[in-house]
Amino acid sequence: MFTGIVEELGEVVAVEQLPDASRFRLRGPLVTEGARHGDSIAVNGVCLTVVETADGEFTADVMAETLKRSSLGALEPGSRVNLERPMAVGGRLGGHIVQGHVDGTGTVLERTPSEHWELVRVGLPAHLSRYVVEKGSITVDGVSLTVVEVGDDWFTISLIPTTLALTTLGHKQPGAPVNLEVDVIAKYVERLLGTDGQENVK
Repeated sequence: MFTGIVEELGEVVAVEQLPDASRFRLRGPLVTEGARHGDSIAVNGVCLTVVETADGEFTADVMAETLKRSSLGALEPGSRVNLERPMAVGGRLGGHIVQGHVDGTGTVLERTPSEHWELVRVGLPAHLSRYVVEKGSITVDGVSLTVVEVGDDWFTISLIPTTLALTTLGHKQPGAPVNLEVDVIAKYVERLLGTDGQENVK
């Protein structure tokens, strides 16, 4: 489990195209410290399994389903990525519960700068909008954020200077894709209540 608090702004070193997958080599000296084969690292909000590590870099295989559902397929050598290790048992839950299971991709629609922060409007697939609520939590490219406003197919988030400086969200321009993971609690509640969200739990 992750918390959406990005630990390091890493970089894609190489991408190897495989028949039904891709193998990424990424640089992240902080997150690879002590990492071993089989460990998990979130890359732009996608939980990936470490294959091997060396000299502050790690490799991870990304299957076709993940490439289809997320924006990782658009990454290339030189791309910056948000990196986070799983939360240790007993650690602080600084953001919210993040699984690293991307629900879909959104698109940066508009950026409105202010003196000390920036408002960003993000478009999202219609089937995810029911899980997004004002002042609720959402994960954007692996960053735990609070929703400011919600529309039928968009939402806004406010980015503080730290987020702008230390994550990819400080550089994403209108038209750029972003990975979205909605609050898993909302999905479980919907499932328990039934597909229409109105059935009583027995």
